[in-house]
Amino acid sequence: MNNWLTQVIAITWMSIRNIPQRLAPSIVAAVGVAGVVMVLVGVLSMREGFRAVLNQSGADDIAIVMRTGSTDEMGSNISQAQVRIVEDAASVARDSKGAISSPELYVVVDVPLRNTGTPANVPLRGVGPRAMELRQNFRIAEGRTFRPGTFEVIVGRGASLQFSGLELGKQLRWGTTQWQVVGIFDDRGSVAESEIWTDVSVLQGAYNRGSSYQSQRVRLTSANALQSFRDSLSTDPRLNMRVLSERKYYEEKTETLVALVTVAGGTIGFLMGLGAIFGALNTMYSAVSARTREIATLRALGFGATPVVISVLAEAMLLGVAGGIVGGLLAYLGFNGIRASTMSGFNQMTFAFAVSPELLLQGLLYALILGFIGGLLPSLRAARMGITEGLREL
Repeated sequence: MNNWLTQVIAITWMSIRNIPQRLAPSIVAAVGVAGVVMVLVGVLSMREGFRAVLNQSGADDIAIVMRTGSTDEMGSNISQAQVRIVEDAASVARDSKGAISSPELYVVVDVPLRNTGTPANVPLRGVGPRAMELRQNFRIAEGRTFRPGTFEVIVGRGASLQFSGLELGKQLRWGTTQWQVVGIFDDRGSVAESEIWTDVSVLQGAYNRGSSYQSQRVRLTSANALQSFRDSLSTDPRLNMRVLSERKYYEEKTETLVALVTVAGGTIGFLMGLGAIFGALNTMYSAVSARTREIATLRALGFGATPVVISVLAEAMLLGVAGGIVGGLLAYLGFNGIRASTMSGFNQMTFAFAVSPELLLQGLLYALILGFIGGLLPSLRAARMGITEGLREL
């Protein structure tokens, strides 16, 4: 066992030490792997950005109430009378001001993207006076909040960075109404940061919505109260409501998008990985050819075939790791923190690409796999090489 291990270490060290003699093809193989890892991590960092937004947006003790059959707020409708009935439910949290609830509606307005000027659908959300209490980390970052009864809006940080004309103090015309931006708000990167907010009663009047709403957010007495809250609404003949936790609601809205990006990233990584494997194969076959006499000599001296296989695989995987580290670093420098927007439902959602440590580890593991596959066939060829045939190579 000790003799076998000694052989493995000796041949592997010799193989790695001679990499500078094959510098050009080795660099080509490493660069190919780096390109694959960079693209793979870059694409999947979009998925991680979505997930980060989702994690900041959902709360288990916040319930969203919509009309039965609605998959999102746009297709829902709730009357003022129904809002009051929901607020009277025993599971709704209360304080000295009453039920912690916000009846809401939104319309979609056209706002140009900052970089291209292309019109995008951005939610203009009308909220109740307690809406800020129902978002986990809401705060006014610049300016002030809107005054009830006025055509004033506050803009989420993500929307202000991604779209033109949403800066503090700007005036915008949507429909027949002139609106003024009086504040910018943060919510730790949640979905709310992709929206524009105003007083719900003002929005109802501006868009002829009467006294109707599309959804209602309520804080529950606890996360465990969701089922009893749902049961109390389902047994009330005056209501026809669908109840979800805020977390579940956002999961449903983004699961298709997350799945699409994951499949796209996997497909791109697989196709580019094939190219990287062929590059590694060529490099390692060249390395084996260059070391033909050396390997044959070692075999003649009593070194086994398995140490030869391990030495070639080790070299290929080392090149894969080097490429993986470079590719991960390039992905982090090139993608992490970049803000973008994409369609989610009927409107735009802003997010930031997130190159997480877990994603970098996945990229490095993929690079190792590429190196292993790229070195497997050349290593077997080296092990099967005849000693006499190898010694004749000059």
